[in-house]
Amino acid sequence: MVQLPVTQILPALRAALRERGLAVLQAPPGAGKTTLVPLDLLASGLYPDRILMLEPRRLAARASAERMAEALGESVGQTVGYRIRGDAKTSSQTRIEVVTEGILTRMIQSDAELPGVSCVIFDEFHERSLQADLGLALALEIRSALRPDLALLVMSATLDAAPVAALMGDAPILTAEGRAFPVETRWLPRPTDPSLRFEAAIAGLIRQAIDETAQGGLLAFLPGEGEIRRVEAMLSGLPGCSIRPLFGAMDFAAQRAALAPAEGRKIVLATSIAETSLTLPDIRIVVDGGRARRARFDPASGMSRLVTERVTKAEAEQRRGRAGRVAEGICYRLWSKGEEGALAAFPPPEIAAADLAPLALELAQWGSEALPFLTPPPAAPLAEAKALLTDLGALQLGRITAHGRKLAALPLHPRIGHMLTVAGPAAAPLAALLEERDPLRGAGPDLLLRLKALDRPPAEAHRPTLDRIRLEAKRLARLAPQAEIQGLSPAQQVALAYPDRIGLRRKGDAPRYLLSGGKGAVLPAGSSLAAARLIVASDLDGDPREASIRQAIALPEDEFRALFSTQIQWQEAVSWSRREGKVAARRQESFGALILDDRPWPQAPEEALATAALDGLRQIGLSWTASARRLRARIALARDDSWPEVSDEALLASAEAWLLPYLTKARTEADLRSLDLTPALKALLSWDQQATLDRLAPASFVTPLGRAVPIDYDGDQPGIEIRLQEMFGVTRHPAVGAHQMPLRVTLLSPGQRPVQVTLDLPGFWAKSYADVRKDMRGQYPRHPWPEDPTQAEPTLRAKPRGT
Repeated sequence: MVQLPVTQILPALRAALRERGLAVLQAPPGAGKTTLVPLDLLASGLYPDRILMLEPRRLAARASAERMAEALGESVGQTVGYRIRGDAKTSSQTRIEVVTEGILTRMIQSDAELPGVSCVIFDEFHERSLQADLGLALALEIRSALRPDLALLVMSATLDAAPVAALMGDAPILTAEGRAFPVETRWLPRPTDPSLRFEAAIAGLIRQAIDETAQGGLLAFLPGEGEIRRVEAMLSGLPGCSIRPLFGAMDFAAQRAALAPAEGRKIVLATSIAETSLTLPDIRIVVDGGRARRARFDPASGMSRLVTERVTKAEAEQRRGRAGRVAEGICYRLWSKGEEGALAAFPPPEIAAADLAPLALELAQWGSEALPFLTPPPAAPLAEAKALLTDLGALQLGRITAHGRKLAALPLHPRIGHMLTVAGPAAAPLAALLEERDPLRGAGPDLLLRLKALDRPPAEAHRPTLDRIRLEAKRLARLAPQAEIQGLSPAQQVALAYPDRIGLRRKGDAPRYLLSGGKGAVLPAGSSLAAARLIVASDLDGDPREASIRQAIALPEDEFRALFSTQIQWQEAVSWSRREGKVAARRQESFGALILDDRPWPQAPEEALATAALDGLRQIGLSWTASARRLRARIALARDDSWPEVSDEALLASAEAWLLPYLTKARTEADLRSLDLTPALKALLSWDQQATLDRLAPASFVTPLGRAVPIDYDGDQPGIEIRLQEMFGVTRHPAVGAHQMPLRVTLLSPGQRPVQVTLDLPGFWAKSYADVRKDMRGQYPRHPWPEDPTQAEPTLRAKPRGT
């Protein structure tokens, strides 16, 4: 075996696995761990059965199997084989089997004891794919409960190893120092000009790297196929160079071409697919654009979207390591050294940002969510995922159903698996199409055009993508069970997969839709689907406010009703319409958030109408008549802690208990604003409380003449207005409330004009009355103005004329 940095720790690794059966191996990019470790463990004789090695990508799985087979002088499928989705090369002689991560999950779910497997290696675990996290959690559970002899090894170049080792019961950590060849890092002297497009900037850096180096191939990292194609066009005609794209959606033959030697200097323009487990011959230069594309899932909308983000330090280190695999290398970075400090340490684990519906189905099939996850699945997205599975019939009361087990057996997202299971093999082309990239980019969102392109490809179609879809469709047709419902149209098939994305066109000229899951979506202007009343959106951009529809299909209403007849329901609804400012009573035919038909409901019960009116009252607030306002002030003055609170907030919070019976005739905002709350407020009080209220905070003051004068409770101090002569003989100031708050007494002249305001009537008589008497006797000579008002009789009469 060749001498690489990992070679020196192979004896220690064998010893750790022999003693503990668990280990974590850290080895820098290019150290040889992917190729040498499985072969060394095979040669050690430690494991009589198969050694499984998990790779996160199909290309890496095939390539690593081929390298190991070549090292043994054999063909793939003999001692070393591989299994990936849609392809496998193994035999009865196979002892090392390289598989993609989902394969391990399928094996465990089929037989939890993993018969015939002695050791499982998780390679490139730093990528933290959801399937790798799940696979490790399941394997640890199996080792704990069923297979204590099962050896587990986690390998990575840029992994924070301590948490993984702790999860594995403090497994030993082994580290291989150094890389195969040294790599020099070159940063930009200053940050790039923000006005310069990314593609132009990295194309310029690639040209600079070619000019500054005399030999060796170049590997440039870009976020996606679009950027790769644009940079490829910018570099066309570069003297003495061969440009080779490399991304996941390419067919395997094209991917192999990127790995093969080329005439002249080879420039590989790759996505993150080239970060791990690949040795590209002659690559000595890496140009890192510093960007990565990740899927982000929004559980509230049920949509995923791809976002382009800065790479992390761990990813940058992985990419740098590609330059030192075959010779000394150089890594050019499209950022300055100062900017590097702002990079995050590690990328987020997929389990924290992905669509968790597949994971939720796996956990339901396993029968437990209590697995030893390195990062536990977040609760809210997991709950949303289980809700979707329930809608698809895969779960019932949280437990997997027979239908769910069928979905779990298919190598598809549960949405697509549900469609294939219900519609049968006839849905295989559509299932393959929905799982693949768009073969008709720029052709508008109509999904039916893409389905037709499988038989009659238009000139603008991407032929390699169509070929992959056709091949996958044949495979899925073989896997599909017999149809549960025969003869479903393509639109009905898509609706099975996306029942929460059936869209009903909103009113107006713009092709805007409300989706049955409650979110909004809009078609591009001029779309051929714009006139459709119902659509199914199979691909959206994930905008949380109003998603743009990238792919959809028109859904005829009769087909929709036939498919979802048991879920379309008539419901009576009474609500407050803020827009119309009134109670709306309707009978509505609904499907999820969609209102398919809406009619008046004249027979709505009074209680429902009152409840809706109360909703309106809460929106517009309480309106107070003079009578109700006075009563509330009296209650506030007299109340103790046993009485109801009468603030607006407290009254609205408890309105169901006291106000509903008084709202049965209220239908409009005008009705609510004119509503007199006096009787309802009075009914809030018990008989004893009403008696106490009348005693402590009476509605009126009874004058010595027996006349009732209303007490004004609006201000800070309750008060009355009364003729001065009517208070003759009163020597005690009138007061209200438990603490005898003095009334604010406004004494009026015979002409009903205020002459004095007092909170101390006896004091007024003793001090100020004499001055008032002097002024008033001249103005009102026919009215009595006794020298001692405390001894005079109250009166409202004047002296007869002439006396």
